[in-house]
Amino acid sequence: MRKLLPLIGAHAHGGGRSALTCRFRCGDACFQEVPNTSDNAYAGDVIAGVLSRRSTLRAAAVVTVASAAGGSLVLGGAQEAQAHPGGRPGHGSAPKADGARGLRFAPVAPNTADQVTVPSGYGQNVVIRWGEPILRGAPAFDAENQTAAAQAKQFGYNNDFLSLLPLRGERDRQVLVANHEYTDEILMFRGYDAENPTREQVEVAWAAHGLSVVVVQEEHRTGRLTAVSRHHLNRRLHTTSAFELTGPAAGSALVRTSADPAGRTVLGTLNNCAGGTTPWGTTLHGEENFNQYFAHGSSATDKRYGIGAGATERKWERFDKRFDVAQEPNEPHRFGWVVELDPYDPESTPRKRTALGRFKHEAAQPRLTEDGRPVVYMGDDERFDYFYKFVSSKRMMKGDSRRARAHNLTLLDEGTLYVAKLTGDSPAAEIDGTGKLPNDGEFDGSGTWIPLATAGPDGAVSHVPGMTAEEVFVFTRIAGDKAGATKMDRPEDVEPSPRTGRVYVALTNNTNRGKGTNPGADEANPRNLNKHGQILELAEHWDDPASDGFAWRLFLVAGDPNDPATYFAGYPKEKVSPISCPDNVAFDPHGNLWISTDGNQLGSHDGLFGVAVHGDRRGELKQFLTVPKGAETCGPLIQDRRVLVAVQHPGEIDGASVEKPASTWPDGPGKIVRPSVVSVWRADGRDIGV
Repeated sequence: MRKLLPLIGAHAHGGGRSALTCRFRCGDACFQEVPNTSDNAYAGDVIAGVLSRRSTLRAAAVVTVASAAGGSLVLGGAQEAQAHPGGRPGHGSAPKADGARGLRFAPVAPNTADQVTVPSGYGQNVVIRWGEPILRGAPAFDAENQTAAAQAKQFGYNNDFLSLLPLRGERDRQVLVANHEYTDEILMFRGYDAENPTREQVEVAWAAHGLSVVVVQEEHRTGRLTAVSRHHLNRRLHTTSAFELTGPAAGSALVRTSADPAGRTVLGTLNNCAGGTTPWGTTLHGEENFNQYFAHGSSATDKRYGIGAGATERKWERFDKRFDVAQEPNEPHRFGWVVELDPYDPESTPRKRTALGRFKHEAAQPRLTEDGRPVVYMGDDERFDYFYKFVSSKRMMKGDSRRARAHNLTLLDEGTLYVAKLTGDSPAAEIDGTGKLPNDGEFDGSGTWIPLATAGPDGAVSHVPGMTAEEVFVFTRIAGDKAGATKMDRPEDVEPSPRTGRVYVALTNNTNRGKGTNPGADEANPRNLNKHGQILELAEHWDDPASDGFAWRLFLVAGDPNDPATYFAGYPKEKVSPISCPDNVAFDPHGNLWISTDGNQLGSHDGLFGVAVHGDRRGELKQFLTVPKGAETCGPLIQDRRVLVAVQHPGEIDGASVEKPASTWPDGPGKIVRPSVVSVWRADGRDIGV
């Protein structure tokens, strides 16, 4: 029997996120007043009048069946099919190893090494670094002579979400799409004065945000990838690029500004965190902590979205009035959306899809109903905020014709936006805030999707009393408050399994739960002062993603497996890796869930973990890699022959600067620290984990 992996005895830099991360990543969100001060119910309470009689009966039926089955979620037989054998022809049989198929590797022990640490028998390479040229005319990166003009043609900073798409007609090439969430000016510029940034520094930061499209070349015998500079599909989109507002809020008085009186063209995309890849070949990008870029907020809606009354950390408002809410009160309303990008058309204008609502979008991952309508799941990354879904009223058109592509680029403009309400099935007395399992052995229950607004070809209709449809889409958080949605522990990435249809929600942490007047523990968020987070598993009624009800349970309650307040789907805890602060989630070709972490509270560096979600190894969690000092693991993407991760903000440790780096990754001593994308593969050329 394998022993529990060792824990690190002392934190490398105090444990969890550094103060530097809090400053530049989210504007010290965790040290501000909780934006959600509504008194709406939370999991365990039932609000009268929300559920229709049909929904109530359906929820009761699912819970009854689930209870009879010992608390298990109920899915159809086809959904429980075993994973396909996978593998890649021509490599022979994989060596025997312990673990579920796709997870047969020796787990990486928790550590604080200043490197990307991977399992024995695996290789790695840096695919692309911040500042590498990707457009024609781009100069080589020069850390000491950065310019906005150069950065606009170079790979952006702090890579997060990653997507790889096929590239027809070009052998062993794919299209890599990356988000660039935010900038660490103190780690970018020598001699940076945070109180007095220069215009050039600000404009470099503007250009370092946004999105990158880069063609990559695969080495045929391994999983190594290298960037193809100056390919015709390569693209950079940043804070001054044009984006189109589409859907029910486009043109609304709420999104008009002096520079855009029509309310339809936005300059830039900000704080793009995770995202999604659509079945029709586009990518989705969530605008998350956009609030931190705007100064001098004053309204109640500004406060609900975390926009402060003072100056911002980066002082952008000194150089462009649109970042000063006192001068442009509607400019913040043009951020906080899901952006859709067509990576195959370098001349296209990306679209901000207002039908998907405005909040701190961590991600947006679609699946299709049986009749071909997209359903998009989304989390709002804030303490005590909500998770959502959008159900399109239009069907995807198959094929790659010009007509099909044009039609599919309208799918996310019409449909209904919902927010989730969860109810636990255990007595309140059994949820004591310690993480102790209730008597039925699981944290589980039922839920409903509460409709907020519906957008159609002839206009939009609000389902929230006292709010217009435009207000619902622009002030979605307030609509969720009024609807009585469940206050969650920072719902970040939300990912449906392509095999089973079950939806997995990463709830990163919430150290404010149960503190002061804040809500205490409930069955979906069962620990007060929750510093390690959990993964929620959700099954739609009748396996229909358009359903208005669901069953749910906690698949994983994170932390040190020696802690009784942890849970790994019932798998023996002495056989799993310790994990803290789940952030992004993704699936591999075998149906296993992979989890990246952000802010590990166990003393080790953040990492990437794989966990089986079906079969007799369900809940077996193994660490695949760790990232360097101060870094976060982002953008996990697992293919047959490679794993891709975005190593974000390496060296982001209190007291660090260009002059005093806390990390020497990726290029060694004497070189500036650079966020980068890393590819990991098996040295013998076989598939990952088989």
